[in-house]
Amino acid sequence: MTIFSKIISGEIPAYKVAETIDFLAFLDINPLAEGHVLVIPKQEVDYLFDMEDDLYAGLQIFAKIVAGGIKKAIPCIKVGVAVIGLEVPHAHIHLIPMNRVDDMNFSRPKLSFTPEQLEATMDKIREALKQD
Repeated sequence: MTIFSKIISGEIPAYKVAETIDFLAFLDINPLAEGHVLVIPKQEVDYLFDMEDDLYAGLQIFAKIVAGGIKKAIPCIKVGVAVIGLEVPHAHIHLIPMNRVDDMNFSRPKLSFTPEQLEATMDKIREALKQD
């Protein structure tokens, strides 16, 4: 069972910004920027491209919706998309607010936010998603 499956089951808490029956989006607790969100399928699949077509397409559409909420909630030019897939053996998409290309550089030191700051960011993104 991956750490993401434990988040899905509620065994590990997370700052959830959006959820459907098949997908979950939550704040990365080691973010590159405020509003850095991970989007995952609830089905545990290690490699993104091993997902069934319908699930893969649904994940991309869900990520697009979440990215729209991030863009409204966090000052940025665009929301970048990255799939690394080496950190956790559970398919996931990084959505990262960006104002310059370097904002997507995963070798940069990660930021640290307090639980209160993470909760405030979560609330901003949730509120932005309700507006659609």
